[in-house]
Amino acid sequence: MTRTPASRLSEFIVGLLFGWGLLISGMTDPGKVIGFLDLAGSWDPSLALVMGGAIAVGFFAFGTAKKRTRSFLGGALHLPTSRDIDKRLLLGALLFGAGWGLAGFCPGPGIVSMAAGEPKAAVFVVAMLAGMLVFEWIDRLGRRPAV
Repeated sequence: MTRTPASRLSEFIVGLLFGWGLLISGMTDPGKVIGFLDLAGSWDPSLALVMGGAIAVGFFAFGTAKKRTRSFLGGALHLPTSRDIDKRLLLGALLFGAGWGLAGFCPGPGIVSMAAGEPKAAVFVVAMLAGMLVFEWIDRLGRRPAV
């Protein structure tokens, strides 16, 4: 798919808005995230508002997207159709949650924090990329035809 200058500009603006939202909401602060995940300790419920806002926006955005075949800029719009819950999805969700709880970062905030010069975030992003590469390598080994 060839991207037009208008779509590149919109991608940049949406990414900038997303990063700005992560900074303002506190999602780039590992202490705040870990405080939100610490239900048995000193729980910080403030990120529940961020999550609720994201769910509300997503609910209406996906409701609109389901009725469309083209994006607002005219590109093809393809939403996932799979609804399968399998071992790979569950294992990935468990690993994601464990990484989020241990590091206090998930991918978006980790990248924003790394760009802001946070050394812990840089370690997280490098580990995340290494994990993605290891997954691809293992996945390709499992898909090789038997000789």
